[in-house]
This record gives sequence, C-alpha cells and structure tokens, in this order.
Amino acid sequence: MDKKILFQKKADVMTAHGKTIGSLERVVLNPETKVITDVVVRTGTIFDREDKVVPIDLVAETTDYHVVLRDKAGELDAFPPFEERHLVNANAEMDQPPEKVAPVVYGYPELGPSVLPAPGEEFVTQIEQNIPEGTVAMKEGAKVITIEGKHVGNVERVLADSSVDQVTHLLISRGLFMKETKLIPISWVMMLGEDNVHLRVKKDSVEELGNTPIAV
Repeated sequence: MDKKILFQKKADVMTAHGKTIGSLERVVLNPETKVITDVVVRTGTIFDREDKVVPIDLVAETTDYHVVLRDKAGELDAFPPFEERHLVNANAEMDQPPEKVAPVVYGYPELGPSVLPAPGEEFVTQIEQNIPEGTVAMKEGAKVITIEGKHVGNVERVLADSSVDQVTHLLISRGLFMKETKLIPISWVMMLGEDNVHLRVKKDSVEELGNTPIAV
C-alpha cells in the first residue's frame, strides 16, 4: 500500500482553505467490500449541532488528527444531514409518503412542530439515514468484540488504501491512562456495525499482537 487514508476519531475537519468546520463523527463503508463511501462530519455548536454526509471523493487528504476537504466541498451547507426524522401514521398504507419533521430547538421540545392525530391515527417517528444503500455508518469508538464475545478495545483509527478507498486495518485502543493500541487486519473482521465490530478471531490472537504506536 503506497499511501493510506487515516481516519482518526474526533479528527478536526477542515476546508481547503484551512478553516476548521467540524469533527469526524463516523466512517461510512460497505460491510462486505470494506470500501469507504462517505464520512459523517459533525458541524455547528451544542445548540445547532448537525451531522453532514460527505462523499469520500471530497476528502483531499488526511493527517494524524485532521481531515482536509477539497475546495468544492465548501463549508458543507449544501450537504444532506446524516439522519432525517419523519412522522409516519402507523395505521396508514405503507406507500403513503411520510411527513418530514422540522428540527426541534435544542432543549426546548415544546417549540417543535405539534401534530394532532385524528381519531384512530397513531404517529411514530421514523429515522432515515442519508447514506448509500447497503452501507454502515460506523461510529467513532465502536466496540471491538472477539468471536467468543470478549471486548478487546475500541476503534481509534481507520486505515485504508487510498487508491481504492478500501479499509486495510483498524487501530484499536484499550485503557485510559496506560492506553494500549493494536493494529487489527481487516481480514480478521467478521461483521461491521454502527456500534460494534465483530472479529472472527479469539481474544488470544488479539493479545498476541504487539502494541502499535499511535502515530502509525
């Protein structure tokens, strides 16, 4: 692998002109091919926070703690949110389009939209993720679990072959003060999910790996 993409959890996301506009929240990938399709960037402040989906093609470069976007990405205003919420009538026909819910002001749900159901109607909130079909948005810090169910660490970094955007390794960490890091080959991964990564190997195999410096 001549060059690697290195996605560090909570890395700063910057525009092509050097302005920090958010932080890396998730890496979107195909769980079968292990190809990265998008990244999810958290923008805004605690009061107007929003997660935006950005295609991997718009990532110009990555460093240990930064993700730099291409110029045409701008400041992500035009990109879709990671999640959209819709109100769905639980008793309606399945082909009826859901009603989109406007954002609720942070900390003040009473300022959000109010819907009064008609007699016999029951509304539920449906969450839709704006990512390609068949992909998974793996969270930063996802738990890594061995085949016998042992938690051996959390995803710290995602390393990929930049020529094909395909994941090659996961750098996992364990511990708070004396952090131990290990480089897991993607061939050891049996299943990828949003919160958990399941390995096809036992804990002993992970323990036998040497400690990997964080500046891999």
